[in-house]
Amino acid sequence: MSAIKSTSFQFPGQTAVYNGKVRDVYTIQDDLLVIVASDRISAFDYILHEAIPYKGQVLNQLAAKFLKQTADIVPNWLIDTPDPMVAFGHKCEPFKIEMVIRGYMSGHAAREYKAGRRILCGVPMPEGMKENDKFPEPIITPATKAEEGHDEDISKEDIIAKGIVSEEDYIQLEKYTRALFQRGTELAAQKGLILVDTKYEFGKKDGKIYLIDEIHTPDSSRYFYADGYEERQQKGEKQKQLSKEFVREWLIAHDFQGLDGQTLPHMPEEFVNSVTDRYIELYEKIIGEKFVKADNTNIEERIKTNVLKCLENAIQH
Repeated sequence: MSAIKSTSFQFPGQTAVYNGKVRDVYTIQDDLLVIVASDRISAFDYILHEAIPYKGQVLNQLAAKFLKQTADIVPNWLIDTPDPMVAFGHKCEPFKIEMVIRGYMSGHAAREYKAGRRILCGVPMPEGMKENDKFPEPIITPATKAEEGHDEDISKEDIIAKGIVSEEDYIQLEKYTRALFQRGTELAAQKGLILVDTKYEFGKKDGKIYLIDEIHTPDSSRYFYADGYEERQQKGEKQKQLSKEFVREWLIAHDFQGLDGQTLPHMPEEFVNSVTDRYIELYEKIIGEKFVKADNTNIEERIKTNVLKCLENAIQH
């Protein structure tokens, strides 16, 4: 199976390029973006050595479907998906924070709780909870958007006090975040899943707030299977989940958590293929339809052809 780890296209009207942890972002004529979802995978803020076949396609197609399913809540940046791995849309000025929302005490929140902390990003967490318990109400725990290195927890008060986001905009971002999480929770429930936690990114264009980036994908969200959730909680068992957490667990088992002095391990081919299978499983489970693998004979050529066609149409209009 072939996979694409990096791209270096030169599109007509291209004015900038930015390589994120997973996506390569091409700016066109300073107001449009071509975003290629590569097959890179990151964990603990490190890009792993191996690329995961079809991961970019899974993420791109999931994000596009969810953006369409939430467009009535908040306008979003997406105009078109010219290729299975490409999204095309408006360039917005991003807010320098991620809006993280948690319905359950899992992942980072659980690690903080275990360490004895009861306040996360200025938000109190109730006493007497155990890992993967549901919060009485979803909590919003924002993070600063780091260009390099780790995103860091930050409170609403600090965001406003430091002028990272104005109070008026922040209040709106919180409203959008809660409404999107509610919709994501409902859509997941229809497919027998629990949306545990997720993050949203927003930007502004012409004074208007847009939802940007991906939403409700396994890279930005954690899902549990609803069936057997209560039973597993009562028995103190691990939850069955669809997310990238199993990759993090594999890394932890191989002595890597992104800490100083640790060496990033190489993933064997067998494990890489199992990661592909998990991403496809998540797509099929949450969308409720079969995942159709794109022809990966020459991914770069395919992307280039499809994007050029899309840009030609966009520039004509």
